[in-house]
Amino acid sequence: MPDKRKLLVALAAAASLAVGAQQAHAASAADIDRDSRAALDKLMAEHPSAARLAHQAKGVLIFPNIVKAGLVFGGSYGEGELIENGQVHGYYSTGSASWGLQAGAQSYGYALFLMDDAALQYAHDTHRWQLGAGPTIAVVDSGMEANLTTTQLNSDSYAYVFGQQGLMAGVTVQGSKVTRLDK
Repeated sequence: MPDKRKLLVALAAAASLAVGAQQAHAASAADIDRDSRAALDKLMAEHPSAARLAHQAKGVLIFPNIVKAGLVFGGSYGEGELIENGQVHGYYSTGSASWGLQAGAQSYGYALFLMDDAALQYAHDTHRWQLGAGPTIAVVDSGMEANLTTTQLNSDSYAYVFGQQGLMAGVTVQGSKVTRLDK
């Protein structure tokens, strides 16, 4: 009987994840614009190094709300946009799948600062890619942020994870799939 309960809980978690992903996929361009701008403004206000990166970046790929859930099997999904020179230049989704020792749910966002023309062109030209398999990405944590200056920039892109809420340990952007959307 306990195995049946575990299976039912796993199926319920998968169903709720699928419903959450479907709701996130239904976001309109206006919703994504509003949420992305608000998240980026808040990130830059709270993290001066993010503001410095934003001013130097060729573009910012921002995902304001990603939902991650899992019980042995898990996944994440969110939608965002690519901003260049203050203008939207495309809509994107990000997602991942995982399995292993995990249980819980959380939401978070991330901003990917594309620092050079090659990284920006990669985002435009590649309709689906895996983070970490294209331009080099440095994930900025609190230790790196304290020492990050514009003269130390040597990666193609920098990722900030922000707004973590929920009951699931750890967030990683490496290995997430990014897909261009038609909106």
